[in-house]
Amino acid sequence: MTHFRPTEDDNNFMFIATTAIAVYLCATMFQVLQLRQHPSLRLLPLRLVAALAIGLHGYVSMDWVFTDQGLDFGLFSMSTTISFTINLIVLASSFRKPAHNLFLLLFPLAAIILAISILMGSTGTPWKAVSAPIGIHIFISILAYSLMTIAAVQAILLALQNWRLRHKRLGNWLQVVPPLQTMEALLFEVLWAGFILLTLSLITGFLFFEDFFAQHLAHKSVFSICSWLFYAILLWGRHVKGWRGNTAIRWTLIGFSAMVLAYWGSKFVIEVVLS
Repeated sequence: MTHFRPTEDDNNFMFIATTAIAVYLCATMFQVLQLRQHPSLRLLPLRLVAALAIGLHGYVSMDWVFTDQGLDFGLFSMSTTISFTINLIVLASSFRKPAHNLFLLLFPLAAIILAISILMGSTGTPWKAVSAPIGIHIFISILAYSLMTIAAVQAILLALQNWRLRHKRLGNWLQVVPPLQTMEALLFEVLWAGFILLTLSLITGFLFFEDFFAQHLAHKSVFSICSWLFYAILLWGRHVKGWRGNTAIRWTLIGFSAMVLAYWGSKFVIEVVLS
């Protein structure tokens, strides 16, 4: 493992990364204070602060991936990139859908990922060059992981909403989040989009990697296929059996757990534990 890469622009990079963390935390605090005072959140200031934080986050991510030594697809550089992609998708979606509530969980998570990435530094070996097919596979995979992470966060909020309804702990919560039916509809919209991209990711992986089941990729491949199967069962159950509520939440989180083991678990073992 190497610590944060020493370059001439190190101080500038650290400043931007630290500023991104601070803006994310400020945006989270703004949301919390606004919701405590009044459940009707002012979206324009939130979107402006969110755009600033995500813009800084994007600069950090791109600067970390595109290095002088090559392309860094290590655990922490890709985690920051996926986190950036997630927040960008949610920000764009918030103009059409009530998705801004996801920021309550996503912004602190992004700040934590950035902080850990700065502390741990680069753990991967830079790639000198990437062919167009492999680049397409990586891009599709990032989008798939991002959408399924959004679905998992949506499922967690839906579970919390269900719990508060069952225990009659309403407060301002039900005025903050959309109705259950809307939350479920949003969940399955994201799941379908993520499932299509995950399918394409697996197909391109089989086509473009000759050693897709080689020793260093075996665990990732197996858990990725398991994740695809869990999501396929969930979407089949939704379409045929009408699954919803806790059943949908449970299968969503099971599928996401397999995805976490496939990507972050295998990378953590290879790049951190075994190194």
